Amino acid sequence: MGLSKEQIAQRIAKEVKDGYYVNLGIGIPTLVANYVRGDISVEFQSENGVLGMGPFPFEGEEDADIINAGKQTITTLPGASFFDSALSFGMIRGQHVDLTILGAMEVAQNGDIANWKIPGKMVKGMGGAMDLVSSAENIIVAMMHTNRAGESKLLRECSLPLTGVGCVKKIVTNLAVLEVTKEGFLLLERAPGVSVDDIKAVTEGNLLVSGEVPEMQV
Repeated sequence: MGLSKEQIAQRIAKEVKDGYYVNLGIGIPTLVANYVRGDISVEFQSENGVLGMGPFPFEGEEDADIINAGKQTITTLPGASFFDSALSFGMIRGQHVDLTILGAMEVAQNGDIANWKIPGKMVKGMGGAMDLVSSAENIIVAMMHTNRAGESKLLRECSLPLTGVGCVKKIVTNLAVLEVTKEGFLLLERAPGVSVDDIKAVTEGNLLVSGEVPEMQV
């Protein structure tokens, strides 16, 4: 029900503004570079040391040496640069990134995010997410609204180990666009064919609805 992962990325691409430096996390966020308007200039940064990422390459045009943080092959735009992790995280920690787009396992209604560990499962570590969520002023989460069991991933409190506290500003799921406020998740838009009641039924956290909620344009 609702949007595909590609459509979530399309909707988030509308949040990207001219002149932005944007970090794309692993998963759905990596698709955003495919959908940014052609009439604006945006620099996509990946914490493994790339500035100036373009869309994913066409099949047969991949270069195995040019990858993003998720080890996917990428393209680079004219003027792109490569550098070591120290410089990359200097950009992030120095707050030179205008927008960070991340995936998440859970988001709490106060903006807490959990996106790195499920207890009892093998993980490689938190990676750059810790630095990104503690340094970025503007964080948008791209995620499915529920887990595979159909349980809400938008919660009163996160049950998984936190990556960051009170940092998420906006969430785009397969069902809705929501803003994190002091009172809870404010419903801004709903996916085509999805009702407000549908969204309420799968949102454990406090869902705020003000007036008529428009459908997403993707």
